[in-house]
Amino acid sequence: MKEWIEEALHLLETSLNPVPNELDNIDWKEELSPNNKKLCNHLSAFANYPGGGYLVFGIENKAGKVIGIDKDKNDIIVETLTNIAYENLEPPPKIEYSIQEFHSKSLLFVKISESSVKPVHIKSGSIEDAYIRFGGTTRKATRHQIGQLLLNSKTLRWEELHASKLLSVTEVLNSLSHKNVFDLLKRPALVEPKEILKWMEDERMVKKINGSGYYITNFGAISAATNLKSFDDLSRKTIRVIKYKGNNKVETEKEYPGQMGYAIGFEGLINFLTALLPSSEIIQKVFRNITSMYPEIALRELIANALIHQDFNVSGKGPMIEVFDNRIEISSPGKLLPTKKIDRLIGTSPESRNELLASAFRRYMICEERGSGLIKTITAIELWGLPPLLFEEGDNYFKVTMFAPRKFAEMTIQERIEACYQHAVLKFYSGSVMTNTSLRERFKMNEKQRSQISRLINAAVENGKIKPRNPENKSVKFTEYIPYWV
Repeated sequence: MKEWIEEALHLLETSLNPVPNELDNIDWKEELSPNNKKLCNHLSAFANYPGGGYLVFGIENKAGKVIGIDKDKNDIIVETLTNIAYENLEPPPKIEYSIQEFHSKSLLFVKISESSVKPVHIKSGSIEDAYIRFGGTTRKATRHQIGQLLLNSKTLRWEELHASKLLSVTEVLNSLSHKNVFDLLKRPALVEPKEILKWMEDERMVKKINGSGYYITNFGAISAATNLKSFDDLSRKTIRVIKYKGNNKVETEKEYPGQMGYAIGFEGLINFLTALLPSSEIIQKVFRNITSMYPEIALRELIANALIHQDFNVSGKGPMIEVFDNRIEISSPGKLLPTKKIDRLIGTSPESRNELLASAFRRYMICEERGSGLIKTITAIELWGLPPLLFEEGDNYFKVTMFAPRKFAEMTIQERIEACYQHAVLKFYSGSVMTNTSLRERFKMNEKQRSQISRLINAAVENGKIKPRNPENKSVKFTEYIPYWV
């Protein structure tokens, strides 16, 4: 028995005894009304009612006598109500149904769920063409009541919107790769289509339309699509990776052909990218290792951030990774959220426009927990001896550049100051402080170069990037430094 049936049976018993009277959340009828407009109004009213409501068919309209209803009429009623809901109401309410025995008669129970987005109104009109339940009857909502509905409405996020037309079970299973997602979750894949679709619905990858099929949501498509090109509005959101020859965009050497959803295609993307990159000799302590020029953990985190935090409402643009001989540029559509500042990105908990996608990437172990990813990125960059990350914000994009290894002498003064600041931030979030010694270690410099680092620290202080932890300390050698905002 479905969870809501027990409540519906109780409400029906209450409304029929001792004196038949219709309640705000249940309305019983002998059979389907031929007046589609009236049915539209009922569906709107129940979808706007707290907790939703029920229509019950097979009860005499005036006397409240239980007479029952046959199966042929049931099928017609369900199909008619479903069509009315999805062709005439905005947003279309969720409808469920069940045939139950009541006083030895078969009745059709139809549940109209409360809509999270209100008011549910007649599609051909405005939001003022909305209905409510009051005193056991359906009435047109007043402007004040519409205002109340708006206050209690949830605006659908981009991830929850429909990415597809109405699809069959087979079409959904062919469009989304649930097996790859189960691999990411490290759990056995489901086999039965019914179980798979129920799981997808719980994950909010699809939205079920009873008796009609499924819509794939933007989240479902962008994370697990076997081919994003098959979704019209998402075809430009595929990830582009371009390898250029040299340090400019004059000549393209190779381009990534990826078309899969972000989550299921992420490992393939990383493998393709690392294969493009040259190797470099990295000195770690006293050992020399030949490895990729860029730390993989940094690539993973920066790319995952670009995918997760992009603004999907910027049309015609998608995430892009551009590989040059001396750098990698990772860009995504949309500016930073208004609450974010470029120099406060490291270590702070990220806000995301796309929380479903962000949460999924963490559960799929693609990126780090909140706030820790960029800290690990900067740690790896310092270990590899790379210049600091460069963050840039344009009119409709955000870009992060990671540079190939360069010695201290080859960095610009601005790069050195930024490296000093990022090092101070890293030390602060590690429960420590920056010193001349720690900064020398960051740049792989020796004791004889202490004076060079002292001059850099002074420049960073003058630029307002860092400050002494204890302004009263007069010892230059043992001064500790913290970020300016501490």
